[in-house]
Amino acid sequence: MTVMIEKPSTTTRSRDPKELLNAVRDRIEHLTVNVLDDGMSVWDREVALLLRDEVDTRETAERILGNAVMYMIASMENPEVHIGVGKIVDKGVHQVILDTPVYFAFCDLYNGGRYKHHAPFIQRRTDGMVIRTADFLRSCGFSPDEELWAKDGADCSPCDSKVPDSH
Repeated sequence: MTVMIEKPSTTTRSRDPKELLNAVRDRIEHLTVNVLDDGMSVWDREVALLLRDEVDTRETAERILGNAVMYMIASMENPEVHIGVGKIVDKGVHQVILDTPVYFAFCDLYNGGRYKHHAPFIQRRTDGMVIRTADFLRSCGFSPDEELWAKDGADCSPCDSKVPDSH
């Protein structure tokens, strides 16, 4: 099977994952007392949640979250392109999705208000999809963390591209 990856024609103005995530703040409508009342930025909130549940250092949490945001934006900007993440970056994707008020706002801002499903297959792909995804992110103007993407290299947790609006 051949996977064609082309450079996207439309993109957001910023390519900074921290700015992209913080930009959803004004669109958060649900459970704002939980999400907004602590005075933290959206970025700092998601990093704190990753530190609570998944990773040991802030630096690692920020690296994972930044790459997750890149992946999510690229998948929303390019729904026709099949991309996937490895286990490490997927922790950040899951973090944002699990914080549903933030994820709903993210979808509102970057996916035209449509909810973007996350529908992974059980079986991981081992065909280099993770490395191709990192290459695709670069073509979208992002700077993916080479170490994070190379660690999982060919071990991808793919989503079903046939599911409408899924990544």
